[in-house]
Amino acid sequence: MLSRNFRLQKVGDINWLKKNYDFSKIAFHIDELVVLDVSRKSRNLSKFCEVLKSISEGCFAPISAGGGITSFLDAKSLLRAGADKIVVNTLLHEDPDTVIDLSKDFGRQCIVGAIDFKLSLDNVLTAHSNNGARASVFDRFAVMFPSEHIGEIYINSIDRDGTGQGYDFTLLDRIPREWSMPKILAGGVGNSDHLLQGLKDERIDAVATAHLFNFVGNGLQKARQNILNQGIHLASWPSITENFLTFHKPSSV
Repeated sequence: MLSRNFRLQKVGDINWLKKNYDFSKIAFHIDELVVLDVSRKSRNLSKFCEVLKSISEGCFAPISAGGGITSFLDAKSLLRAGADKIVVNTLLHEDPDTVIDLSKDFGRQCIVGAIDFKLSLDNVLTAHSNNGARASVFDRFAVMFPSEHIGEIYINSIDRDGTGQGYDFTLLDRIPREWSMPKILAGGVGNSDHLLQGLKDERIDAVATAHLFNFVGNGLQKARQNILNQGIHLASWPSITENFLTFHKPSSV
């Protein structure tokens, strides 16, 4: 799916995705993969788990998965299907106690709290749930947010989503200082310079993009190299070919 301000446009199925984006290769240029079920109608957890299994084959990068998690069994199904972490959004609004229970069962490090932000013309910041359909004034939502049970926060701008205009850094000014967990910024990436700008902000621990069309071919590889060239400390791995040579070099004896 392509998304712009949370309006979706289908571009292909899982077969199209695997054909155009080989995650066994992309994994060398990302630190983590986030897979979300953004279905607007009824969700099919079993089908989503099958998709997740397919994506995770050969992809050594950690995977965070979510979308429609309502219970322990939902979360457990995603973890069994290949996810390393679970992403929760609507639960944070409607049932934070279940988020706390999930954290106790799986560990805080396993829980990614996704917050979809939108800023009104009169500067009121809202946090959205149910695929953006329901809004809560952020200051009220923040009081209920179980921050002690969240391992990471995924900060996403609905206003910038799919626009390619870059991240909305003003959102970071609104995050409570006591929320000390790692923060991932998303929404608005149009090129590798936007990723670089995000990583240069000391308030951010990671940056994300959902618009893979901006990084077709070897775009992700170039983006990561550009970031490394600018002195940002990222993990660096040898290429697939170098790995092959390293582990399959014939003995000289």
